[in-house]
Amino acid sequence: MKEPTLNAEPAVQRRLLDLQELDLQLDQVAHKRKSLPEHQALADLVAEKSVVDRDLVTADTEVSDLQREQKKADSDVEQVRQRKARNQQRLDSGQVTSPRDLENLQHEIGSLDRRISDLEDAELEVMEKLEAAEAVQADLRTRAEAFAGRQAELETIRDAVIKELDEQRAQLGDKRATVAAELPDALVTQYQRLREHNGGIGAAPLVGKRCMGCRMELAPSDLNRIKAAAPDAVLRCEECGRILVRTSESAV
Repeated sequence: MKEPTLNAEPAVQRRLLDLQELDLQLDQVAHKRKSLPEHQALADLVAEKSVVDRDLVTADTEVSDLQREQKKADSDVEQVRQRKARNQQRLDSGQVTSPRDLENLQHEIGSLDRRISDLEDAELEVMEKLEAAEAVQADLRTRAEAFAGRQAELETIRDAVIKELDEQRAQLGDKRATVAAELPDALVTQYQRLREHNGGIGAAPLVGKRCMGCRMELAPSDLNRIKAAAPDAVLRCEECGRILVRTSESAV
């Protein structure tokens, strides 16, 4: 369906260019807000932090398991030591007089000494594993805390920039609303539709012989058509279809 012919006073058409400029500024603000370097930096940081956090959970679990293992090893050693101490006390007290019983008691004490030695070796091995696991845990915790600090720093910077951009957007939005209210609804509607289909530019000035929307120089026949058009006729670029606004810089 062919679009209705629009007419607007030259001053009104030039005011449309002010609306276009404000929209471009709003687009720039939106682009800056979306593409802040802090967004990517935070995404990368969160990805790295998630790996460290996952490793820290594993390290915490390992340390907890080894602590329980060490506690059990300590308890095992202590129990055998206490049993040896009781036997040694019986031996030293002279309560055992039977040669056979004495021999058995001495043999058991020797066995307990060997058992204590074995348990102490196992206990030492667990302690060494625990010490190494705690070192890994401490390093991961330090890294996680550093990530959290850096994340908070980046979020503070990002939020400050976003606040500033949002203030700019609000100011530009107010100006845009004022300008849009001065323009005919039909003209704004056509401009909005063209803007959506032409990379954010719905209206452009004719500078010399060139449409500043598509940057194409118009053919002589198109320039003649523009020269012959009424001053209040809303024209379109034959190359890109955008609203073409005549200004003092137009070669017509």
